[in-house]
Amino acid sequence: MVKNIKLHFNHTIAFYWNLFFIIVLIGSLAVFYLPERYMADALLLAKDPYNQAGLLGSYPFSFWFYQNTGLASLSFPLIAWIQIPIVFILLYRLGLPDSFKSFTLRNSLVWMGLLVFGIYMGFPSKEFITILWVFLVAFILKKEISLSKKVFLSTILFLFFGWFYREYFILVPILALGIYFFSFIKIKNKVLFNITVGLVIVSFMSLSHGIIKGQFITQAFRNKLNTERVSLNDQSASTMILSPIEPDTFHGEVFGIFYGFFSVNLPITGMRFLLKPQVLIFVVWQILLFCTLIYYYRNAYKSKTLYNHELWVFHLLFAYFIIQGIFEPDLGSAVKHKLGVFPLIWLAMYYDKGLIKKPKINKKYVFRITK
Repeated sequence: MVKNIKLHFNHTIAFYWNLFFIIVLIGSLAVFYLPERYMADALLLAKDPYNQAGLLGSYPFSFWFYQNTGLASLSFPLIAWIQIPIVFILLYRLGLPDSFKSFTLRNSLVWMGLLVFGIYMGFPSKEFITILWVFLVAFILKKEISLSKKVFLSTILFLFFGWFYREYFILVPILALGIYFFSFIKIKNKVLFNITVGLVIVSFMSLSHGIIKGQFITQAFRNKLNTERVSLNDQSASTMILSPIEPDTFHGEVFGIFYGFFSVNLPITGMRFLLKPQVLIFVVWQILLFCTLIYYYRNAYKSKTLYNHELWVFHLLFAYFIIQGIFEPDLGSAVKHKLGVFPLIWLAMYYDKGLIKKPKINKKYVFRITK
């Protein structure tokens, strides 16, 4: 029996690294088959034409990172053979479930997510830096320490990352903490309640932004960017997320936040791209991934005591999904930016596989001596 288990485990590892080889091959050839617009950001990061390298901000830090690691001077196929293996090694260290090689919906969605790495990680990318930082968070969440320490350390890491790299990451732990505290309210459908609470919280955040800055969040970021793209006849504007109601009033902004959340995570409207199979595949993947995570989030709540550490991972992940609904300009960006938090998706998808460790509770027994 022990021998069979060992053999199965070896097959799982072999399957994982065979999948890695296929994906790194796809990534190394990406420069030859992807449209030029997919490479625009990569070329910018590799060349830094305006000498903007620095330590604060996503673009300045990305310029600095690729210059100082020497990656900027390498060819894109070679970069793929460096970046993608790093991601796969870290995922392996995070924990590989024995059932990973089995053909199930859960595994299929993870495999599809890994295939996306071959498209977006085969050249210089800001998401590579994001995922390295989120791996740091994921390894803390995996450690055998108390839940309070995990909440504190992950919050600090997200706040710091938001400060020096991408500002919207500051909102993730704040929103996750809000969801966490409101989750103590006794209500039947916890997951739906948590998502609604999260959307209401960001709506009032946006209201505060509008009072202080004069513009609501989606109005100042997503709507402004997409309006400019339409005026410039941007080729990728067909997949952009643009609310049918102008976000220049509070009720229009609230509608835009809810519309953005469902457009990013349940992009049913994306089914209109029947003649663009590459877009349709990503749309279906996002819909199935989101629905599966909702299902596992709900299951974790059914055994709240057993999965209390895992629930914090779900809080962080769904807080990020809600934040995506505010800032993501289009469906392509939504998929690409999900790669940045893939370590959290990995932990959530395999929440019941024992990847997340918890401190052992020392039980004290009292014995009564009887005559």
